[in-house]
Amino acid sequence: MLDIQGLRFRAALFHSIRTFFRSHDFLEVDTPVRLPLVLPESTIEPIPTGTWYLQPSPEQCMKRLLALGCEKLFQICPCFRAGERGRRHLEEFTMLEWYRRDADYQELMKDCRSLLRFVVDDLNGQREFHPTISRSWFGTGAVDRQWQRIGVAEAFAQWAPVPVGEALVSGRFDEIISIDIEPRLGREIPCFLCDYPAECASLALLNPDDPAVAERFELYIDGVELANGFSELTDSGEQRQRFRGELELIKKRGGRVQRMPEQFLADLDRVDRAAGIAFGLDRLLMLLQSAESIEAVVSFSPDDWD
Repeated sequence: MLDIQGLRFRAALFHSIRTFFRSHDFLEVDTPVRLPLVLPESTIEPIPTGTWYLQPSPEQCMKRLLALGCEKLFQICPCFRAGERGRRHLEEFTMLEWYRRDADYQELMKDCRSLLRFVVDDLNGQREFHPTISRSWFGTGAVDRQWQRIGVAEAFAQWAPVPVGEALVSGRFDEIISIDIEPRLGREIPCFLCDYPAECASLALLNPDDPAVAERFELYIDGVELANGFSELTDSGEQRQRFRGELELIKKRGGRVQRMPEQFLADLDRVDRAAGIAFGLDRLLMLLQSAESIEAVVSFSPDDWD
C-alpha cells in the first residue's frame, strides 16, 4: 500500500499527463470497464465477469469513438489480464491510451518524446518531487537527448541466438525478445524497437513498402517496456481475417470461446487513417521512483489483502 507521499506522487503524475494532453487538444474520454466481448488476441487472457469480460484494454471502445468522429482522444483507466503477476506485471494495472486520426506510428513516437519530456520537467520542477526524480534514471537528463530507434530484425541480428524468421517458426520470438533483447534496450537513452514482423501485429497496419513487417513499435527505458504503439489497421475485411486466425489460436489453447466483434468491424471502415498507443503508467512510476517492483507504486497491491 502506498504511503501519503507515494499517493501524492502518483496523483501528480496523472495530473501532469492530463495537462499535457489537454494542452495538445486531446479529448479525455471514459469508456466501460466491463464489456460483452473483447477483441480476440491470442497473447492476452481476458478476465471473465459473468458472461462478460473486464477490459484488457480500452482499445475497442476508443477506436469506435474515432469512428464516431473524434480526432484526438486519450484515457487513463484500469485494465485487467489474467495470469499476469511478477515484478513488472499485475492482473489489474493502469493504462494510458491515446489515439489520433490522420496519423501513423511516426506521430506516436513524437508524442512519446514530447510527453515524457513534459512530465519529467513538470515533476522535477516541484520541490517535493525533485529529489526523487533526480535520483532516478530520469535524473540523467537522458530524455532530452536524441532517442534511439532500432528495427526488430536489426536487434535480432545483434543480440539474438537465431534470426527473426527462425524464432517465429520455433515459437521462441517472445522468449528471445524478453531474455536477449529487452534487457539491452533504453539503458542510456530511450529506445524505440520498431517494425515488428507481420505475425506479431494482429491489429497493426503492414508497411506498404515491406508487408513482411508492421508499422508497430515498443518504447523501452532502462530495459523496461513502457508502451506499444502502431499505425492502425482500418480495413475491416483484413481485420476480420486476422481475428479468425486469433480465434483459432485461442480455441487451440483451450481458452474461453469468443465471438467476432461485428460492431467494432462495422465501425472500423469509418476510421480511415489512424494510430494508437497503450502506455503502462505503473511501469513509468517504477522508473520515476526507482522502485524494484510494480507493487511498490500502486495504491493497493494484491498482498495488501492477505
